[in-house]
Amino acid sequence: MTNRIETALIHGAIREGYADKKGAVNVPMYLSSTFHQESIDEFGEYDYARSGNPTRAALEKAIAELEGGNRGFAFATGMAAVSACFMILSAGDHIVITEDVYGGTYRFVTKVLPRYGITHTFVDFTDIEAVKAAVRPDTKLIYMETPSNPTLGITDIRAVVEIAKQHGAMTFLDNTFMTPLHQKPLDMGVDVVIHSATKFLSGHSDIVAGLVVTKDEELGNQIYFVQNSFGSVLGVQDCYTLIQNMKTTAVRFNEESRVAMRIAQFLHDHPLVEKVYYPGLPSHPGYEIHTAQATSAGAVLSFSLPNYEIAKAFVDAMKIPVFAVSLGGVESILSYPAKMSHAAMEPEERAKRGITDGLLRFSVGLENEDDLIEDFTQALQIAGEIK
Repeated sequence: MTNRIETALIHGAIREGYADKKGAVNVPMYLSSTFHQESIDEFGEYDYARSGNPTRAALEKAIAELEGGNRGFAFATGMAAVSACFMILSAGDHIVITEDVYGGTYRFVTKVLPRYGITHTFVDFTDIEAVKAAVRPDTKLIYMETPSNPTLGITDIRAVVEIAKQHGAMTFLDNTFMTPLHQKPLDMGVDVVIHSATKFLSGHSDIVAGLVVTKDEELGNQIYFVQNSFGSVLGVQDCYTLIQNMKTTAVRFNEESRVAMRIAQFLHDHPLVEKVYYPGLPSHPGYEIHTAQATSAGAVLSFSLPNYEIAKAFVDAMKIPVFAVSLGGVESILSYPAKMSHAAMEPEERAKRGITDGLLRFSVGLENEDDLIEDFTQALQIAGEIK
């Protein structure tokens, strides 16, 4: 029997082989750095916690099942997960990467990888012809983030996978904004799926974590080698917390996405708002592609106000959201990408990507939707008075 994903989110980590034999309905926390071996000739499944731990294994097995892969990996942060995947590359390799990418990923690709002889080309991934043109004989990886952060650009996953296959390149995809609940990249031919599990999968702003899933055995072995070598694994207590939090992903994320659609439409219709970035709106240029490859528009949207002064007045006037970095919590989170998630980008690079001084990103939480709309209404009114 194959369970649907809402069921798997709840039971995936506690099935036979991981559940406590005493009948506990929660995965035990194995708070041990090392494991006893029966003899000099008989070593068990676990030896040292960096290499493997039963609690972490339960989480890794669960995310692999949720994404439809064969192997999962849990890392200390989302960037640890991203970095580990990049580190299977070698000197002389070339990456084609979406230009509208998370600031931390941009920093790693532009500041760290060049030291090791790994080059890159940023491309507008909404333009498939541009992606094709950027591929070189030494291209070993095409890196996607869809919807992208923070302007919610949409990449045609199947089209990029086809390009990669024609050139013998791998494909990685950051699936943070959709989660496996609403987008299954491996089913569309992607080689590696990456999550900042800090966000919607955990959903409570209480841990930082990264997850990776592969389907190919050899690729999984390569990522495990890097994980074990670098040692940036997710701690046992955070593994336990993430397992618990993931159980409610469906009810949280579905409700947040429903309200996000209402807020996006509200902002779209407001005269002060210059542009709304949300793939659930038919006016979004990636609407049709996203609808064909995902089952939700998600719970994150961005919108542009005319300038910095108006954006600042709006932020100061908002009362409900947390004004902070990150996203995906039960509390709504308002962010200013230019100084937060994408501060690592040079100003000219931000400008190319539409990350203006008036751009704000909003992650919808579980507050009452009417309260949120009322808060937006009064804040926009105050901000509009200084125009």
